Amino acid sequence: MESYDAIVIGGGHNGLTLAAYLQRAGMQTLLLERRHEWGSGLSTEEATLPGFLHNLHAQYMEFIDYMPFYHDFGLERLGAKMIYPVNQCGITFADGRPPIIVHNPEHLELTYKSIAQYSKHDAEVFCELKRKTMEVDHLFCLLYWNPPIPPEGDSLRSGDDLVIALLKHLGLGKEILSKSVKVVVDETFETPELRMMLYRQSMEWGIPPEWAATGFGFIASICWLIGIWKMCVGGTHTLSHAMESACRREGVAMRENSHVKRIVVKGGRAVGVELADGTRYEARKLVASNADLKQTMFELAGKENLSEQWVRRVNNFRIGPDHCLGTTTFALKEAPDYKSAKWDPNINKTFYTIVGYETPEDMITYIRQATQGKVPERPGSGTWVNSLWDPTQAPPGKHAMTGWFFFPKASELTPPEWDEVRSTYNEKFRRLWQQYAPNMTRDNVLADALYTPLDMEQKVLMREGCFSNGSIAPDQAGWMRPFPEASQYRTEIEGLYLCGPYMHPSGGVFAACGYNAFKNIAADYGLPRLWEDTQRGY
Repeated sequence: MESYDAIVIGGGHNGLTLAAYLQRAGMQTLLLERRHEWGSGLSTEEATLPGFLHNLHAQYMEFIDYMPFYHDFGLERLGAKMIYPVNQCGITFADGRPPIIVHNPEHLELTYKSIAQYSKHDAEVFCELKRKTMEVDHLFCLLYWNPPIPPEGDSLRSGDDLVIALLKHLGLGKEILSKSVKVVVDETFETPELRMMLYRQSMEWGIPPEWAATGFGFIASICWLIGIWKMCVGGTHTLSHAMESACRREGVAMRENSHVKRIVVKGGRAVGVELADGTRYEARKLVASNADLKQTMFELAGKENLSEQWVRRVNNFRIGPDHCLGTTTFALKEAPDYKSAKWDPNINKTFYTIVGYETPEDMITYIRQATQGKVPERPGSGTWVNSLWDPTQAPPGKHAMTGWFFFPKASELTPPEWDEVRSTYNEKFRRLWQQYAPNMTRDNVLADALYTPLDMEQKVLMREGCFSNGSIAPDQAGWMRPFPEASQYRTEIEGLYLCGPYMHPSGGVFAACGYNAFKNIAADYGLPRLWEDTQRGY
């Protein structure tokens, strides 16, 4: 039987992260992946036609400048190269109204000009919030790339010092933490066109804008993350390949097509794993799992090895409806030419363009339907045409579009119902899209495909089509993620750790769940505190 110090289950980006740091810290590490591809949501495929590249999950690399793994392991030198578009986020309109475009923070004057077409007040407030946020963006890093701090004594909150520092710097009152994102947006901005864009941005990060007590999402998803998105040259799978290369360079033993059937537990300790084909590997010190929470604790470790409290906690952990996506893909002869471009041609070359909504009510209705188990009647989408910047993502003169729909959880519809959505919803969207960009005729489409939440669950085990494998509702966030007893990446089974996106801080390409798990494993086993060798402070 092969023997390793550490075994990591699941080769998504968090599993790759943890394995690389463990190996660098001196633990002989084995990484096992069920599929023949590494990276999970870092997935780029020719979903429509050969030569047209579509990112089926992760799109924007908003965390790349902050991500420890990217810098500590030199991923750019391993092929993960980025483009930073000036025109970051836009919304366009069927009646040809001026678009609103948020540009990257190096071009706040352009953002001001765009919003000021509707409201100078909103332009001033938005740009000032963005400027102040970027002055203290390191505070977000301290929150996200560290294990959450449990509250002291009878307190119900933790991390308040950092949050209060952010609020003070931004000139915001702490009462916003008890409000919904929608309430904060509506109280802060007067322009309907800007409001609907920001509602969508809140939802992009898994926070339905009407959810109560989610006001911190306004600071994180709107003040910070909007406008700092980068694009992977060649598709997001190039980042996955670079992470894989880093692991191999460090000496991680990597096994594809290795379906773990169970975690071997003896005397209350995780001592190895067994694959579906009967192969066994010994773990001399620890096993860590990037597989989803219920799969890890119930199917792999076994309920018989858990206390009643842990069984109840795992059972009660909720997945969706806030992170459930469908990915639409189109192979195009021409890129979209929007009616709103007559006011600002930059909308035709904006990294992320929101299409299909005319009023804030349209956006809120869409989100309500998706999160309440219904396929939205109005098929609006957030769209990327990455071939406008990176010609390697489509054949010469052609373009590849990828977009996100918010959909119900996979289990809300039957497989035949999802088949119907898959076969009809793209065309419904295209007809709506043509109202915004008249050249989006059927003749302009070479091919299209739709990837539903059920497809995501079946292919990469994103349960319910949820890219965080668990809701980030306020009671499942921070020190309560996935539940208080598990929030430090440890389980009640000695030597068994958790590193998946159901941990703090959640899904998205942070690589923070794996990084934070490494920090606590390092503390438990006396490993080198590698993060202290850097100058970043986290």
